[in-house]
Amino acid sequence: MTRFFNTEGRCKPNEHYMVQLDDRLAQMKELYVDRGKYFVINRGRQYGKTTTLMALEEYLRDCYTVIAMDFQLMSTANFVDEQAYVNAFIEYMEDLYSMDEELENTIEAEAFENLTALKDMERITLDKMFRCLSRMCKTAKKPVVLMIDEVDSASNNQVFIDFLAQLRGYYLVRERRPIFHSVILAGVYDIKNLK
Repeated sequence: MTRFFNTEGRCKPNEHYMVQLDDRLAQMKELYVDRGKYFVINRGRQYGKTTTLMALEEYLRDCYTVIAMDFQLMSTANFVDEQAYVNAFIEYMEDLYSMDEELENTIEAEAFENLTALKDMERITLDKMFRCLSRMCKTAKKPVVLMIDEVDSASNNQVFIDFLAQLRGYYLVRERRPIFHSVILAGVYDIKNLK
């Protein structure tokens, strides 16, 4: 197949003309991920955020366990309250875990099962989920990186703001309560403008 210019979504090097990302990926890894930074990529539509994230996911796999999510695949109902959000987040994680052999090999099964067992509880909360995520990150064979694309799909929801608060809280005390080594959020809008 002849390569062509893509303007509809993610670019694939074997199908589309595109900028070489190798230098940028190396810089992102060295300056942000290796240093354990939590950071945001925000630009308008069709600037290459998703293409960059997917390339970075592959680039990091030798050194890190990468959990890559896309919030545009979650519905508005998933953000209606804390219980719905935690259930949806865990179900998304289950899908990723079942389809990605790398996740199965690097995330300890018992720690992952503790996370998924939350769905059977009558009332589940973000703090319970984060305690399980902490145990999961602590026992993983490689440091865990969380990537969320289209993060602003959730921006008008209080439960997502609470999720960000939990991420920040764990980030501040991660020497005592392990959590994701690095978090990368990507979206059209700057996260500091989320209300």
